[in-house]
Amino acid sequence: MTAAKRAPYAPDVGIWLLVICGMVAAMILLGGATRLTDSGLSITEWDFAKGVIPPLSEADWAREFALYQGTTEYQVQNRGMSMADFQFIYWWEWAHRFFGKMIGVAFALPFVVFWATGRLQGRFWAALGLFALGGLQGAIGWWMVTSGLTGRLDVAPYRLATHLAVAFAIFAFALALALDCFGWPRRPSRLGAGRVAAWALLGGLYLQIVLGAFLAGSRAGGAFTDWPTIGGEWFPSTYRAIEPLWRNLTENPAAVQFNHRTTGYVVGLLALAVGVLAAIRGLGAGRWAGLAVGVLALGQVGLGISTIVHGAPLSLSLAHQGLAVALWASAVVAVRAAWR
Repeated sequence: MTAAKRAPYAPDVGIWLLVICGMVAAMILLGGATRLTDSGLSITEWDFAKGVIPPLSEADWAREFALYQGTTEYQVQNRGMSMADFQFIYWWEWAHRFFGKMIGVAFALPFVVFWATGRLQGRFWAALGLFALGGLQGAIGWWMVTSGLTGRLDVAPYRLATHLAVAFAIFAFALALALDCFGWPRRPSRLGAGRVAAWALLGGLYLQIVLGAFLAGSRAGGAFTDWPTIGGEWFPSTYRAIEPLWRNLTENPAAVQFNHRTTGYVVGLLALAVGVLAAIRGLGAGRWAGLAVGVLALGQVGLGISTIVHGAPLSLSLAHQGLAVALWASAVVAVRAAWR
């Protein structure tokens, strides 16, 4: 594409999209906390108003609690819980749903203003597609919740993975579009590892993120706390314990943790290679993006190991997820820097 045909720079639109990126990142962490505190099934109905206005009276709370008591999670796992305990998990899920709606508002209102004033020139369809993806994410969220209301103690891991995968896709889409609005990078840039390596790293990270969702969805994070072995074995003997075999990939703690660990090693080595090559052969923005990828990947591998050996407590698990967002952002930036 020639310079004359490129969409004009639009820094104000870029700033708006970066704000959306920040909100999506916060939403990912809020969603992680909702999952890890077993709060996701506390609201059993899809009601737009309920996601904006929480229960305001004792009667409202009693109704919500009664609905939750009809779930399998309550009947098997939480029978006898107090109202205070229910309110604790309810507030996590309510905050998750409320913040999702706020992201929609923060996107829709500026979108209309920018479109009406002609500042989305060349980017209207991309921005509209991003908005549609956000709407789809809301539908996927409810599809995920419905899988856990009856017959299960948790939502289906593959639905949780789909929900998280779309969230990271939205983040990447918004960040790439924001960088385009700034025309970044404007100076010559070279990653040092080539475009193929940048895309391979991005794809590997995306796979690792999905595997991490399976880890959270199957409660496998604290199932094995030894490292580098898993349950005292280099390859878990229970890897194929579930029938049919494909369910092991999403529901078997041994298989899920082994897959997440192994892919993490591979992606970590690739990120480290990108960082080293960027330091040696990189130029401009590409060099700094590659270095960021390498440093963040090393930190993420170390934090992942620490999370495992400490039994996946909430604090370390959320830190691990937060650093995953930062690493994902650096990989998106690296792809852009390599391409430019």
